[in-house]
Amino acid sequence: MISLRKVTLENRQDIFDLEVSEAQRHFVASNLASLATCYVLATNGGHPFPFAIYSDEQAVGFVMLTYRITGYDLPSIGLDSYCILRLMIDKKFQNRGYGREAMKRCLEFIRTFPAGPAQFCWTSYEAENIVAKKLYDSFGFQENGEIFYGESISILRL
Repeated sequence: MISLRKVTLENRQDIFDLEVSEAQRHFVASNLASLATCYVLATNGGHPFPFAIYSDEQAVGFVMLTYRITGYDLPSIGLDSYCILRLMIDKKFQNRGYGREAMKRCLEFIRTFPAGPAQFCWTSYEAENIVAKKLYDSFGFQENGEIFYGESISILRL
């Protein structure tokens, strides 16, 4: 059973230790860097939602959701929308369906509108990250034609 849990003092090191394969490292920032970004967003009016992804009692990944990213350049869809800014499953736990189940939990959470109303959720990914594109497409995300910092923007109407 996949669940999203808060990053706590007790599980933080487990989250810091999770990593993708060497070939995937350029697709996603480290979890430590992502949590630092959460701090910057939170102290500048943004609404970050970092979660550890668990399979039963085992940490298997990390996701960072946001609302109203502030202090950064944004794609046209970015303002007043939710964003799946980071999603990673540790290299030891990939190809088990955890990413798909985590996406279900993320969208369930986003659709509670925890930081305010929104019509859209967006994400971005590099063109060569075919796995991410297939995952997002399978949930109904559609590219809007915008390329932002070299990444395709894909949106989902909530």
